[in-house]
Amino acid sequence: MDIPYSPRKNALIGALPMEEWLRLISHLEPVVMQLGDVLYEPDQVLRYAYFPVNSIVSLLYVMTNGASAEIAVIGNEGMVGTPIILGSQHSSCRAVIQSAGYGFRIKANLLRQEFKTRPTIASLLLRYTQALITQITQTAVCNRHCVLEKQLCRWLLLSLDRLECSELIMTQELIANMLGVRREGVTEAAGKLQKEGLISYSRGHIEILDRTGLELKSCECYQVVRKEYEQLFPPRAF
Repeated sequence: MDIPYSPRKNALIGALPMEEWLRLISHLEPVVMQLGDVLYEPDQVLRYAYFPVNSIVSLLYVMTNGASAEIAVIGNEGMVGTPIILGSQHSSCRAVIQSAGYGFRIKANLLRQEFKTRPTIASLLLRYTQALITQITQTAVCNRHCVLEKQLCRWLLLSLDRLECSELIMTQELIANMLGVRREGVTEAAGKLQKEGLISYSRGHIEILDRTGLELKSCECYQVVRKEYEQLFPPRAF
């Protein structure tokens, strides 16, 4: 299958030296990532790792009663499937496509072998894992201590960082599910941001009108996560 993107549009793959890139390219399989598709479920055996290029994947922790909340977003800066390199065969969360697009995948056993035998790849993936852990940790802190309006700003900015446009296709119900809050709360928070001229929202489309203003409105949690990823990648990734 041909897709209109190179694997190197993913910052992790793009950061590999040419020798490592040439080794890996034959193992990368292009995939169409459709909105709402589930890549992993909790306790499911991990058969592939995914490298988005213009799509976003949400990692959700799922409770036994079915309730869930987002713990991280992954886009063209990273990889879905870090347990594969950390010695686990299974997923601990649900991975669902939040924004449709394209990506590439590699079989879990092949990535595990590359991680074990290629120090350059291992170092890069471990540093990425540290950045992802920072995002997960900061999300937990944000959800506990920040008001919903600031949480929404953080979430919008993190999503925007992982796309090549200023518009998100996202319903308020889906955002509420991601943040683990009531839909009415998202409606009120989004309405405030729209009145302030920071975003425009209509029928599931959110357009960012004033990114600088949105960053000023957001809590410190966004900058903590952004700084961690900027230390991992050159500026072009963001």
